[in-house]
Amino acid sequence: MAVATASVLAAGPWDSGQRTAERSRAAGERNGRGERHAAGPEALPAAAPVLAPLGTLAGAGDPGSRRVAVPPPSPAGLAEALDPLLDDRALGRARAASVVDARSGRQLYGAGDGRQLTPASVIKLATGVAVLSALGPEHRLTTRVVAAGKDRIVLVGGGDPTLTARPPAAGPGAGREDRPASLRDLADRTARALKDRGTRRVTLAYDTSLYSGPVLHPISPNENISPVTPLMVDEGRLDDSDHGPAPRSTDPAGDAVRAFAAMLRDRGIDVADADEPRRATAADDAPELAAVRSQPLSTLVERMLTASDNDIAEALARQTAVAAHRPASFRGASEAVAGQLRKLGLPLDGARFADGSGLDRSGRLSTRLLSQVMVRAADPDRPRLRPVLTGLPVAGFTGTLRGRYGEESAGRGVVRAKTGTLTGVNSLAGTVVDADGRLLVFAFMTTGTTDPQGAQKALDRLASAVAACGCR
Repeated sequence: MAVATASVLAAGPWDSGQRTAERSRAAGERNGRGERHAAGPEALPAAAPVLAPLGTLAGAGDPGSRRVAVPPPSPAGLAEALDPLLDDRALGRARAASVVDARSGRQLYGAGDGRQLTPASVIKLATGVAVLSALGPEHRLTTRVVAAGKDRIVLVGGGDPTLTARPPAAGPGAGREDRPASLRDLADRTARALKDRGTRRVTLAYDTSLYSGPVLHPISPNENISPVTPLMVDEGRLDDSDHGPAPRSTDPAGDAVRAFAAMLRDRGIDVADADEPRRATAADDAPELAAVRSQPLSTLVERMLTASDNDIAEALARQTAVAAHRPASFRGASEAVAGQLRKLGLPLDGARFADGSGLDRSGRLSTRLLSQVMVRAADPDRPRLRPVLTGLPVAGFTGTLRGRYGEESAGRGVVRAKTGTLTGVNSLAGTVVDADGRLLVFAFMTTGTTDPQGAQKALDRLASAVAACGCR
């Protein structure tokens, strides 16, 4: 537990880059089609890029002593520990595994690691690496209001699903730049700009042209994801939740612009036809009246991974497409994510990216690819990818792993991993510090499971075995 506690303190949980106390336990898992994950934290942690030097171990009891290199476990030792656990019947008819030394990138254990299986939500690791590689961790998504002629304005969606219409949170730090972008702030700024121009009555339109193609995910309608549009507030949720399944709007863009019109009216601006705003495409050179920006991509990636947020995942996949000058559609986003991973030299043979969230069962990835995605994220020479590590749930403490790994588990606190769960599909991929203090990455995937709880426990035993392993 001393190692586990140190690991959690070093890695988070975080809130906007600062260490904070754990949030109170969230409500239990809700049933519904799509993904089924354990409950996450009520507030979603973010993290600053922090990792101790990989594959090193300080002298016992002397934090000031010179760090010495420790070897990774041997392939034979890992096989002895993992082979019997991988034979667990709870893992279904198809299973694959890969364990890789994070420092060298050398695979230490593989079983069916080239087999392409349905990844479920672990595909979000690839989405995060792709968007961070394409745009960098400091990039922000901008929602704008522009002038479009005399007394006409356009609300332009920038692809920020975390734009909120809710009142600002009370307490220290409320209203700071590191909070989600606020539609209320945008209305304040827009009303001031209009009054400065002597305008008190406007016609309001809205622009969703950043995205193209179908707005409905193949599994829609579904409480796990809203229609995918570049303009929405609070992820199209119709309740007061901020993560997990929820009733969803069928027209999140329309709802957002109607809420914005009401806010303008409250601020002394008369909005014509506010109940039925029209779509428009703003000119590239349209004068900007006001804008709000999202939290940086580093925070959005962390939130996506910690809470397994499907709406953020699809938005980040489309931002990858925008950066690559591809259509920001399901297909264009999938092609762009694959393209970014290819630039990173990742083994994509046979991989199929069907979406950014993993809700589409037709996606196919290998554990070999997933483990190498994690190697890239852990590479000290690629600091822009670090949020993929810092956003991983911590076993027994945060996110979708909060309710897993009991007090006696060797993986508690030292396993950090993304979960993936669809009916008949279970997966787990992330990092683990082994018994010698060596950082390893792993990916375990299964298909054809009939007992999801049993499959999750079997996967957790595999990751715990790696944590407990010196395995010489």
